[in-house]
Amino acid sequence: MSDSSSLFPADFLALMHEMLPDAAELNRFLAISRQPLRRSLRVNTLKISVDDFLAQTVHYGWRLTPIPWCAEGFWIDRDDESLPLGSIAEHLSGLIYIQEASSMLPVTALFDAAPDALTVMDMAAAPGSKTTQMAARMDNRGVILANEFSSSRVKVLHANISRCGVSNSALTHFDGRVFGAALPEQFDAILLDAPCSGEGVIRKDADALRNWTLESTAAIAATQRELIDNAFHALKPGGTLVYSTCTLNRMENQEVIAWLLARYPDAVSVTPLDGLFDGAQQALTPEGYLHVFPHIYDSEGFFVARLRKTASAPPLPAPGYKVGKLPFAPVSRKLSAEIAQAAAAVSLTWDSSLTLWQRDKEIWLFPAAIEPMLGKVRFSRIGLKLAETFAKGYRWQHEAIVALAQPDEKLAFELNEADAEEWYRGRDVYPQTLPCRDEAIVTFRQQPLGLAKKVGSRLKNSYPRELVRDGRLFR
Repeated sequence: MSDSSSLFPADFLALMHEMLPDAAELNRFLAISRQPLRRSLRVNTLKISVDDFLAQTVHYGWRLTPIPWCAEGFWIDRDDESLPLGSIAEHLSGLIYIQEASSMLPVTALFDAAPDALTVMDMAAAPGSKTTQMAARMDNRGVILANEFSSSRVKVLHANISRCGVSNSALTHFDGRVFGAALPEQFDAILLDAPCSGEGVIRKDADALRNWTLESTAAIAATQRELIDNAFHALKPGGTLVYSTCTLNRMENQEVIAWLLARYPDAVSVTPLDGLFDGAQQALTPEGYLHVFPHIYDSEGFFVARLRKTASAPPLPAPGYKVGKLPFAPVSRKLSAEIAQAAAAVSLTWDSSLTLWQRDKEIWLFPAAIEPMLGKVRFSRIGLKLAETFAKGYRWQHEAIVALAQPDEKLAFELNEADAEEWYRGRDVYPQTLPCRDEAIVTFRQQPLGLAKKVGSRLKNSYPRELVRDGRLFR
């Protein structure tokens, strides 16, 4: 097509010609690259079942098309798109994650091979779409080490984990190339959704390839090889490793996997993805990977490969850094019982997969499965901050309310739409009738929004300032 150069550098077009030698298929790829990307969402089953979500949202008149590789995923077509999807009540309360359809593939591939994995790493986790998808597949059991190298993106990662009610995560902020040495053979399953040249996202970002060069692509591939080597070392023998990118060239995809297979020929094998979902054959490579060009499923471009570690490999040199003393201590059995009793009074409950830890006046719930990793790497944040202690008891934290609250009719106080809007804007609420108790879990459409204290004729807002929303909400 005559205007191809306006989107694609010449060297990139030459690569695509090699990979798509059929002229008609190449033209389909070039044509769809100029079309807007279909919007898609994933229902967060930590909060609501797919059936209940569909029933709750029928009044919107959305046209939802199931995504073949994710039972919780849907392409969404709306008549009125003037209100951003991120401003509707279902998004704000964590019932959905706005996630591109192709990016749901890697987690599906991971848990298809390792459905019972309890120690999982998301090696490049921000903004959190795959971490939250993993947590839902694990039903908040076990632990997900969610790592993000970019400091500016760690905050976004935590915000999304918190909104979606994830309790089994432990966040780190490292270059992923530390994990092979720091946590050898620690994980049942690892997802490396590798930093890449982003060739597959051009439908979402027309400037995605503005700075693309063969030289920069080669440099990225070198980093990817180091990352996958560390992921391999951090994986237990018998464990599953999924490598994915949102790019299209072979250097960052097939050749990275080929490098790992050549490096450890007796310790790693490919687990083909031909049976992952109906229609997978359309994107299947001879090796058994999925190479998703945008025109195949009308999606972003993506690459997914699944590997199994069949044997140990010689360990990497031990890390030379010192982690430092963990600033947390386990809570005593007696105090644990007291905290659990006080929490239950405001409908916060948990099971033995979470354990209580304390730092000064802070009370935290850690995933029990993280304990073997404590002292080996430094964590930015582990589990949930449950409460802060003060003279009169406990000040329960917003993220714990969102993740754990199961309020009964005595404690739940349902807000109307106008009051719920005020809550999200960070303002105190003045309902026509007040709850009977001094503390109540305020809800909207039966989803917990936070813990409110009754003060005179108002409910004092406890919504975190950093989450407060402006602009139009809900409708």
